[in-house]
Amino acid sequence: MNNKVAVRKCSEYDLHEVYDQISDIWQKCEGPDVSGKKVLLKPNILIDSDPLKAICTHPVVVDAAIRFLQSKGAIVLVGDSPGAMVRGYKGEKSGIFQVSQKAGAEWVDFSKDPMEIALKKGKVRIASVIKEVDLIVSLPKFKNHGLVYFTGGIKNTLGLVPGFTKAKQHALHRDRISFSEFLVDLNEAVMPQFFIMDGIVGMEGPGPGQGTPVKIGLLLGSSNPLALDIVASKIAGYNPNDIPTNAIALSRGLWMKSAAEIIFDGPELESLIRNDFKKIPLDGSENVVIRFLKNRMHFLKKMERRPVFIHKNCIGCLDCIKICPANAIAMHPKKNNYVVLTDIKCIRCFCCSEVCQSKAVEIRRKFFGA
Repeated sequence: MNNKVAVRKCSEYDLHEVYDQISDIWQKCEGPDVSGKKVLLKPNILIDSDPLKAICTHPVVVDAAIRFLQSKGAIVLVGDSPGAMVRGYKGEKSGIFQVSQKAGAEWVDFSKDPMEIALKKGKVRIASVIKEVDLIVSLPKFKNHGLVYFTGGIKNTLGLVPGFTKAKQHALHRDRISFSEFLVDLNEAVMPQFFIMDGIVGMEGPGPGQGTPVKIGLLLGSSNPLALDIVASKIAGYNPNDIPTNAIALSRGLWMKSAAEIIFDGPELESLIRNDFKKIPLDGSENVVIRFLKNRMHFLKKMERRPVFIHKNCIGCLDCIKICPANAIAMHPKKNNYVVLTDIKCIRCFCCSEVCQSKAVEIRRKFFGA
């Protein structure tokens, strides 16, 4: 692994253009030799949805990555695990399953016989396919995330944890910092060898599932997820140190100790920054004093951004109830399609928002009428 990050302008989801840019990124960042090796491609499929919504890695990026790796002599497998996944899941709405089949890559069911691995703190069950492959290539999406502000290479590794097992981790790691520490721990234990971020069309606003598609026009790549996430979050207009996964990994000195160590290859970085990108508001709860008081004064918790249910949009699918790790959500006993949140139980993980496909959950402050 090195600290090189390559950024290439790519205006459209044209297979040939995307293929050429991935090839160039791989070369400039000294991607690993994949000849004769089994490679798992791990896109971001938060929920299986239409590519136009920019929730998932675009199927053209997946297609181009498969074909590029095959041209280098790799045997390619593809898979991911949405939070509300059931056994036998295939990424069909996103088009990723279809392009995988057409290109001759094997689709992998992550829920089949997951294995347990040790982390720095505790254990976690992950897809057992990691025992069968030589390398993992991660394909994150350029988008916001309600809990960790910006999702990237480090966060995308969470997809190796199958389905509803993710919710257990939210139950164990109940605030932004603790959960971000878990994500960094996970990457320490099972980190992909290369990352290609789909930033051709990203997502601003209330990501990762209910934001707005926005054209960014970029593909980014690196073998270093921290370096990649620092560059990507800066392009999105964040201070990279405000992204908790970045700050935690830097403080540990894991993959580098300072952003100054990044070797950047691409257009002038300052020219790529999107100052108009609609970011996730920082809530300041990382402050030790605020966290201490919040645990003892429940009215402070109500001032946080929280799930607010839009009952007129609810279709009664129950996905939010199934995934809630704190059992804080239930259907109203009499009203149809009316979700009730027990606020004091809510741990603000925002999983309910991630899995909702009907825009029935908003993440915002609800205090004194706000």
